[in-house]
Amino acid sequence: MTDQQHCDIAIVGAGAVGLAAALALAAAGRQVVLFGQASAPRDGRTVALLDGSWRLLEALGLADTLDAVVAPLAVMRMVDDTGSLFRQPPVEFKAAELGLPAFGWNIENAALVEAMAAKAAAEPRIRMIPQAVTEITAGTDSVRLAGDGFAPVAARLVVGADGRKSRVREAAGITTRDWRYPQVALTAILGHRREHRDASTEFHTRSGPCTLVPMSGRRSSLVWLLEPAEAERIAGLDDAAFARAVERRTHSILGALTVAGPRGRVPMSGLSVDRFAGGRMALIGEAAHVFPPIGAQGLNLGLRDVAALRDAVAGADDPGELAALSAYDRSRQTDVRLRTGAVDALNRTLLTDLLPADLMRGAGLLALSRIAPLRRLVMRQGLAGGTAAG
Repeated sequence: MTDQQHCDIAIVGAGAVGLAAALALAAAGRQVVLFGQASAPRDGRTVALLDGSWRLLEALGLADTLDAVVAPLAVMRMVDDTGSLFRQPPVEFKAAELGLPAFGWNIENAALVEAMAAKAAAEPRIRMIPQAVTEITAGTDSVRLAGDGFAPVAARLVVGADGRKSRVREAAGITTRDWRYPQVALTAILGHRREHRDASTEFHTRSGPCTLVPMSGRRSSLVWLLEPAEAERIAGLDDAAFARAVERRTHSILGALTVAGPRGRVPMSGLSVDRFAGGRMALIGEAAHVFPPIGAQGLNLGLRDVAALRDAVAGADDPGELAALSAYDRSRQTDVRLRTGAVDALNRTLLTDLLPADLMRGAGLLALSRIAPLRRLVMRQGLAGGTAAG
């Protein structure tokens, strides 16, 4: 298998962001080759697709398939559970204040990837190669991708959707800054006695947020950040004891809990890049940014990468040309850095018991609870960067 094949755009990484990029670029008329196994572990992780992300998937023809397995997020509640001297009452963000039926929709990550992979497999402009890319060689007019089990592919643009250990990023010579948090996220799918009423509740604790996000029926997904030793202890509990621990931490807000699906454990870290493209290569998703699961920003930021890349190469005869990639880089610099910085700052203020940090956080929550125009502005910023196609 030595004959080299050619394509417009090759995407390395077939997770949710890579699949979204393949579908969006194919919908824009590009011929796409997608590398990697399109699957996600069933480990209790869900993703909250905010309004702009949902509109992108809707435009790609996925809404009908996903409708049956998503749950709306009509209310997002923040509760200060740090024990701070400056503890403020809970703050509720209601989608109705913005005239929206929901901020977004929550779905199990594995179900989302499964639906997107089926859509990609049926798209004639997408060729799916399940093998891994092991060699990336940049040239003047194209980038050559090679590996075991497939003929080499020469692409005018290569998109790195291959996660925090990105081969594409390394090949492009893009510098990273990475860091670790003294936290591990426990994930699970839980059943509960009370109705969640389409409300997501985020308890801010000294070890980080503990969040319950609504799913269909009387179920919610959990993301609970803990210091590593405590995370290890709680992860080792049987299902009944684990559910009781979560119920205590969340003050029985949903009544008695049971484990109703898989559980997982994810060490927390962060990563940022100095640029988002270079040498006929562009980065999206966790190849470009990683931060804790706070405020439903992770996958949504990756889908905004997809929309920005689609727009940057629109109309370009050569999708890997310098002008297109420079436009993409400019479009991501401010958005990604602001959101990464905001999530990092909030997480770090939770981890400290210094009075100035507590005072600032408490004052911020108080202002959000009392000043409706400010609250609406924050909600709009959280949903900003609409990613609908077209």
